[in-house]
Amino acid sequence: MKSVSTLAEFAARGEQAELLFWVGCAGSFDDRARKVTKAITLILDAAGIRYGVLGTEENCTGDPARRAGNEFLFQMQAVNNIQVLNGYGVKKIVTACPHCFNTLRNEYPELGGQYDVIHHSTLLQQLIDEGKIRLQEGGTFKGKKITYHDSCYLGRANSIYEAPRAVLQALDAELFEMKRSRAKGLCCGAGGAQMFKEPEKGNKDINLERTEEALATGSGTIAVACPFCMTMLRDGVKAKEKEQEVQVVDIAELVAASLKAS
Repeated sequence: MKSVSTLAEFAARGEQAELLFWVGCAGSFDDRARKVTKAITLILDAAGIRYGVLGTEENCTGDPARRAGNEFLFQMQAVNNIQVLNGYGVKKIVTACPHCFNTLRNEYPELGGQYDVIHHSTLLQQLIDEGKIRLQEGGTFKGKKITYHDSCYLGRANSIYEAPRAVLQALDAELFEMKRSRAKGLCCGAGGAQMFKEPEKGNKDINLERTEEALATGSGTIAVACPFCMTMLRDGVKAKEKEQEVQVVDIAELVAASLKAS
């Protein structure tokens, strides 16, 4: 895999990237989420898109700080990021994290950050529909049972339900919906900065409840489009001792594994 240029390197060459890939904290530091980051770069390379990353200039969007009630820290982080983005003249951003997506798209404009922000599920659908990436016919996932988990910040917060499902259908997989899906989908349990703390006491952890719904579909693959959901559902599958039978995979990884060589 070729190295990815930073926007600073583009600028040093007197060039401009057409797309900024916002990697996010999970995509940068979490070992499992980094595999999703690599899958996305593979897809962007296959599509011939001139994209770059911020590298060490990228900081947290401030989403966890705001959800946890620290507005001051959120604004500090957001303003710092906006200054960097505007300094490079960034116009379009893609990210694999619905939390980053929601913050960059809906909350940065009031602080002076106006960008065309797209989630990777939408970009993947566009690339497939436009023929910029081609998938193997009768590929790895043809006829395989897959269920898709709706991320709260992708679904209810931004009404993106069909793009990830269209991507899965392009794989010729059999999509089995959970009891609660789309606008009625159940949270994985990580939203609202809950990712970074132990759950409050109750009858059952939310991620276990959601995992049970996913397992009830009989699917061998639980597809996700969010690094937080990935962690929570993987933990749920592990707790249910189903790791050998069921895998939790980001939709970008499914597409990357199905790419047809050009």
